[in-house]
Amino acid sequence: MYQYTDFDRQFVTLRAQQFRDQLERWQRGELTDEQMLPLRLQNGWYIQRYAPMARIAVPYGEISSLQLRTLGHIAREYDRPTSELLAHAQATQDELEAAQPGATLAAAPLKYGYGHFTTRTNVQFNWIPITRAADVMDLLASVSMHGIQTSGNDIRNITCDALEGIAEDGIVDCRPFAEITRQWSSLHPEFSYLPRKFKIAFNGAKEDRAAIGWYDIGLQALKNDAGEVGFTVKVGGGMGRTPIIGSVVREFLPWAELLNYIEAIVRVYNGYGRRDNKWKARIKILVKSEGQAFITAVEKEYRDIVELDGAPHRITQAELDRVTSHFVVPELKPANLPSKVDPQGQLYQRWLAQNVRGHRLPGMKTVTLSFKRLGFAPGDADADTLDALAQLAEQFSASEARLTHEQNLLLPWVFESDLPALYEAARKLGLAQPNIGLLTDMIACPGGDFCSLANARSLHIAEAVTERYQDLDELFDLGPIDLHMSGCINSCGHHHSGHIGILGVDKDGKEWYQITLGGADGSQLSGPAIGGKVVGPSFTAAEVPGVIEAILDTYRALRQPGELFIDALRRIGHDPFKQAANAARHAKAEEAVH
Repeated sequence: MYQYTDFDRQFVTLRAQQFRDQLERWQRGELTDEQMLPLRLQNGWYIQRYAPMARIAVPYGEISSLQLRTLGHIAREYDRPTSELLAHAQATQDELEAAQPGATLAAAPLKYGYGHFTTRTNVQFNWIPITRAADVMDLLASVSMHGIQTSGNDIRNITCDALEGIAEDGIVDCRPFAEITRQWSSLHPEFSYLPRKFKIAFNGAKEDRAAIGWYDIGLQALKNDAGEVGFTVKVGGGMGRTPIIGSVVREFLPWAELLNYIEAIVRVYNGYGRRDNKWKARIKILVKSEGQAFITAVEKEYRDIVELDGAPHRITQAELDRVTSHFVVPELKPANLPSKVDPQGQLYQRWLAQNVRGHRLPGMKTVTLSFKRLGFAPGDADADTLDALAQLAEQFSASEARLTHEQNLLLPWVFESDLPALYEAARKLGLAQPNIGLLTDMIACPGGDFCSLANARSLHIAEAVTERYQDLDELFDLGPIDLHMSGCINSCGHHHSGHIGILGVDKDGKEWYQITLGGADGSQLSGPAIGGKVVGPSFTAAEVPGVIEAILDTYRALRQPGELFIDALRRIGHDPFKQAANAARHAKAEEAVH
């Protein structure tokens, strides 16, 4: 894990102090709401449906036990609405539920005191009063955390494969390059007011586990025939209203030129990206509309940076060595705790198969703790769980953990001999579900329960699907399936890349849901990144669980021996699944009539 320097600590401390001053000036009326808006957003503070939402950056997903405990303290002491606000929010949600078409799908009461793991290795809190925001920023700064550029039209939190540096199929450890990019982009004066938000992802392994095809800039590490390290550069990926897969603009970029080339891309985007229509302001629209002209402009800008700027911009070997030296392999010691786990027990064996992966170091494993649990929103961890995670990391993973793209938490330094004891401890916390990569390991945004942009709620549907597929025999029979769910077209739940995607839409003020099939994130399981296709007219919330069941029943009826869902879908085509989905709609309607 990156060891923060005195400069890093001073940087976030001063930023927290600056935000406190800005917040106090706004409260005194010295800053208008309009003036405060970009300052608030660039520090990670949104105003959501009922309360402020704080988004905390976890660069490339690495987090320490001390940081987890601090997040637990924030969840316990600060993520608390007033009783009046909570009552108002719940009453509003109840009214929304009563207004839905047809039969309803029960939704759990609103909760507080939670951190939420996002798909981009951030942590969100949904109920912190803005009057306490500065205190929270100070707490975060005390453990080298912050919300800088987790919102706003700037370069956002840099992400990586969660197995970066420890993967068996690793080519290059991209964490030092991600950190160099983070340092370069933080408070970059030229790129603080881009046409729209800008996201960068690195992948250093043979398998793309970082979904780089779906990013504004996706960087795939590789080595050429001479053994030199470089990156294949993809530009213009993104989800949202117009899903587009990134285009390769450089097959091999030498690592020393990384910042030069990123700067050229972002500078061209900053100059030519649209600012008159936010739905067409992302770089993907510019790349799609201009094609080769965009690449030509980037190459010219890149040459000008290298040849005309008058100062060296290349990353030097000394700088790479300096940053790399801060990624220290921790002192590794086995926990050697006793365990009563039956090593041949079916549950334990299933957990080993789904949640445990190999490691580049002999005798070590990586373990994913599942945050896809009945009774909890995907990716949610309450204060006690965050504290318990810190303890698990200390006992079993050298006080380090990593957030994953799938909204789970990974322990990167687990001794193989400690697996039984870790499983036993995780099971007591409800975090040992052997469902990683399976249907119930779904990605879902907070949706209309919290987000002011959402067209529909998502969490009650996630709960209904999870409840339906609690039988592990059935879940394992279905095999690996990516189910992704978004509450609106902004696609924070990555529905476009799901084998099965669910998108909340608004029709005359009521919640409806589109189903998509055949999406892929670029992983080995899914194949090259591609957006899913809509199966037909949208469904009510109450219909969605039955529609998912009908789609999966069709797969089981038509699959060949050993054939995965995504492979069967591609072989058979969408028509049988569409027919099953619409038949489930009609069956639900008839059930309501009778």
